[in-house]
Amino acid sequence: MMEDDAHGVHDYLTDPRNADILISVNGELKKRDEAVVSVFDSGYILGDGVWEGLRVMNGGIAFLPEHLKRLWAGAKTLDMDIGLTKEELTARLVDCLKANGMEDGVHIRLMVTRGIKKTPYQGPRFTITKPTIVIIPEYKTPVPEIVETGVTLFTVHVRRTGPAEQDQKLNSHSKLNCILACIQADKAGADEALMLDPLGFVATCNSTHFFIVRDGEVWTSPPEYCLGGITRGNIIKTCREIGIPVFEKRFSLFDVYSADEAFITGTFAGVTPVREVDGRSIDAIDGPISRKIREAYKAMQARSLTPIA
Repeated sequence: MMEDDAHGVHDYLTDPRNADILISVNGELKKRDEAVVSVFDSGYILGDGVWEGLRVMNGGIAFLPEHLKRLWAGAKTLDMDIGLTKEELTARLVDCLKANGMEDGVHIRLMVTRGIKKTPYQGPRFTITKPTIVIIPEYKTPVPEIVETGVTLFTVHVRRTGPAEQDQKLNSHSKLNCILACIQADKAGADEALMLDPLGFVATCNSTHFFIVRDGEVWTSPPEYCLGGITRGNIIKTCREIGIPVFEKRFSLFDVYSADEAFITGTFAGVTPVREVDGRSIDAIDGPISRKIREAYKAMQARSLTPIA
């Protein structure tokens, strides 16, 4: 059975074990209803922080070095010292997973904020503690039927901004433009928002990356207007490894509506087919190229694991 409030690509199967998980708050393990942060925390007051989503499978964490590299790059961009080495943060992740007895089918939200403020104000100089580091591991398995049914997308008016406004490469807690896009897609009855760049070319989705297949080629948008997705990058690598032509290029809704196949990607669900964009049906739901990419990506994911033990 699905969670009542889950929707689209983030649908997951209910797991009663999540009621009793232990959450790491600055290195201390807390029960779910006791895991709290201060109302003066920078993340709560300002959305001042960075985060990563991590997948745990077969006794390891997938693509961990790549995720930590992005986390550190984001923190440096925000002029924020995480306060731990990558090795120390990895140990904290492993300790949290071991305390919960978790080895497979787990999704982690790793969050780092600037810390607690002495008063609600933007200036980092008003921060009076070390960064707040929270690790939330949950048992989450994507709903398997979604591969057969695919998801629907709706093109929203909210645009992805460029580096002059807020650089989309920054995986920050400030996600308001994505939230607004998500709201508009929800109101339109779609599973996910398709977002355009300032010139009207396809950029990405509100929480996933977007790919189309045309005449045996895989297309995705250039990196200027989307997050530097770990899964996105690995899908591009996968295509090159298995000999599928892949291009990062600008394309329009014309190319999307007439695509042979389309799919979205993300850490949680991997590769998910798209069945419809703005009421236009995609020719093949989970077509042959999408399936080939998904299976090759799963193999790459399995090779990438950082062992928990």
